[in-house]
Amino acid sequence: MRNIWTIAKREYDHYFITPIAYVVAFVVLLILGFIFFAVIQSASQSALYGYPSVPDLTVLMWWFAFLLMFGTPALTMRLLAEEARSGTIELLLTAPIRDYELVIGKWLGSFLFILTLVAATLIYPIMLNGIVIGSFTVLTPMVSPGIDRQLLLSSYIGLILVAASFLALGVGISAVFTNQIAAFFVSLITFLGLFFLIGIPANLVPSGGEFFNYMVMRTHFDGAFNMGSIKLTDVVYFLSLIALGLFTGTTAVEIRRWR
Repeated sequence: MRNIWTIAKREYDHYFITPIAYVVAFVVLLILGFIFFAVIQSASQSALYGYPSVPDLTVLMWWFAFLLMFGTPALTMRLLAEEARSGTIELLLTAPIRDYELVIGKWLGSFLFILTLVAATLIYPIMLNGIVIGSFTVLTPMVSPGIDRQLLLSSYIGLILVAASFLALGVGISAVFTNQIAAFFVSLITFLGLFFLIGIPANLVPSGGEFFNYMVMRTHFDGAFNMGSIKLTDVVYFLSLIALGLFTGTTAVEIRRWR
C-alpha cells in the first residue's frame, strides 16, 4: 500500500507541472461554467414566464462525463507509454514494487487529479442552492427551497465512477503501447465506443441485444445515476470496467518484465 501511495503522489504532483493537465482542467471548467450559466438563465426565464421549476445540475453532470471522455485519454496516455518509450519502466520493474502496485499507483494519481476537478465544480451546486433559496424563490414562492440533494449526490457518485472507469481503461491501454499518440487515440475510440457506439449492434443482433445494451456506459450513468437512481447492477458495471483496465495494465507490465 505504501508503494501505491508513493507512486500515486508522484503522479499527482507531476500533473501540476505539465501543460496538458492545465489545458484539460481549463477547457473542462470553462465549458462547464458556460453550461451552468445557461442552466441559471433557462430557470430564470421559465420563472418569469410563469413556469417555475427548481433547476438541477443533471445537464452539467452529463456534459462533465462527456468532456471526461475526451480529457482522460490526454491524462493517461503518458502514464506507462512514456515510461516504456523512455526506458524508465525498466528501472521501475527492477525496483522492489509489484506490477499491480505500479499500475494502481498510476491510476490512483490520475484519479486524484480528476477528483480535484470534481471538487472544483462543487461551487456550482453551492451557488445554485443559494439562488434557489434566495432570489429564485422570491419570484416563485410556491417552489420548494433548495436543490435535490439526493439527485445531486447520485449524479456525483456516477460521475466519479465514470471518471474512475475511463482512467483505469486509459492506464491499461497506455501500458500496452509505447507511443503516447497511439495510446491517446485508442483510448478515445474505446471510450466513444463504450459511451455511444456499442449499443448499435443491439438492433442488429437480437439475440445479443441485452448484452450490448448493458455495455453502454451512457445508459448506466445518464439513465440511472444522473436520474437519482443507484442500483447494484450499475455499480458492478463500473467496478468491472475499473478491474478490467487495471488487470489489462498489470498483464501488459508483467509481459514487459519477462521479455
